[in-house]
Amino acid sequence: MKVIKPNILNKGDKVAAITLSWAGAATFPWRYEAGKKQFEDAFGCEVIETPNALKDNHFIYNNPKARADDLMWAFKNPEIKGIISIIGGDDSIRILPYIDFNVIKNNPKIFMGYSDSTVTHFICLKAGIESYYGPSFMSGFAENGGIHPYEKECVKKVLFSNTPQTFLSNKEGWTVESLSWENPENQTIKRNLQKSCGWKVLQGNDNFEGPLIGGCIDVLDMINGTSIWPDENLWDNAILFLETSEEAPKPDTVKYWLRNYGAQGILNKINGLFFGRPGGSHLSEKEYQEYDTFLLQISKEFHLDNLPIISRMDFGHTDPMMVLPIGRKASFDIKKCELKLI
Repeated sequence: MKVIKPNILNKGDKVAAITLSWAGAATFPWRYEAGKKQFEDAFGCEVIETPNALKDNHFIYNNPKARADDLMWAFKNPEIKGIISIIGGDDSIRILPYIDFNVIKNNPKIFMGYSDSTVTHFICLKAGIESYYGPSFMSGFAENGGIHPYEKECVKKVLFSNTPQTFLSNKEGWTVESLSWENPENQTIKRNLQKSCGWKVLQGNDNFEGPLIGGCIDVLDMINGTSIWPDENLWDNAILFLETSEEAPKPDTVKYWLRNYGAQGILNKINGLFFGRPGGSHLSEKEYQEYDTFLLQISKEFHLDNLPIISRMDFGHTDPMMVLPIGRKASFDIKKCELKLI
C-alpha cells in the first residue's frame, strides 16, 4: 500500500473545521466553541471554518454537494494545512458523487476525524494519501474540563512529529459517560473515568506489522461495494482496525459483518486485527466478553487460528482516543502489547 504522507502540522498553522454529515456546530454551538478553543490552546494552531461548516441541519442535510465542496475548498486552499471534522453523523456517504479525487491527490494534507468520517478516510485512501483516524472538535477536543492528556499526547506524536512513535494502552482510565450537550453548564463537569485494564491479546504469539486500514465498522458496511471500497491488493498484509459506533451494535451484528470480511477473503489477507473498545452506553464485562468471543469464533470459522487479534484498544467511541494513520506502516509487539508507527 503506497500513500502520500502529508506534511506535519506546526504551531501557527491554519486548520479547517468541516461539517461532513450532522450539523453539530449549529445545534450545540457552545460545544463546538469549547472544542475549538481547547484545540487552539493545546496545539497553537488557528482554526477556521469551511464556508458551510456552521450552517443549520436543514441546509447541511439537503446539500451534500455543499459539504463536498467544503472538502474540496479545504484541500485546494494553500493556507489550510490540516482538516478536522467537527463531528460525525450518518450520511457522509452522500458526498461521494461530488468528490474530485485529483484535488485531494494533488493537494495532500492532514485529514482527521472518526465515526462517519470513515467515509472521508476511504476517499483519501482512494486518492492515495494518508489520513488520520482520531478525535473531532466536538467529541475529543471538546472533552468536558479539558482534553485528556493521553489523547493530547497521541495527537502531538502523530500530527506534529515526523519521528517513529510508540504507543501503549491508556492507563489514565476511559469513559463513555453521557453528559447532555443540551445543557451548556455540563461543559465544566468532568466525566467519570473507568479503570483501564489495558489492551487484550485474544490470540497470536508472534509480532506482526503492516499498513493500517480500517474505521467504524457500522460505516464500513455503508461503503462496502462502492467506488471507494479498497481493491483486493490493498488488504494484503495490512493491519485491519475496527470499532463500533455509539449505538453499540450487538455482538451478533458485528459477527455478521465480520463474516462478510471473511467471505471476501479480507481476513485471510491481513497480518493482524485491532478491535477498539465498544462505545455507546455502559456495557457490562459480560457484554464486552461477548464481542471478544465472536471475534474468536469468526477466526475459527475461517481457519485463522494464528491471526493476531487485539481487542479493547483505545480508539473509536470511548475517550480518550489514540490516533491511527490510515496507510501508515505499523508494528505490534505481542509480549509488550506495544504499537509502533514506523
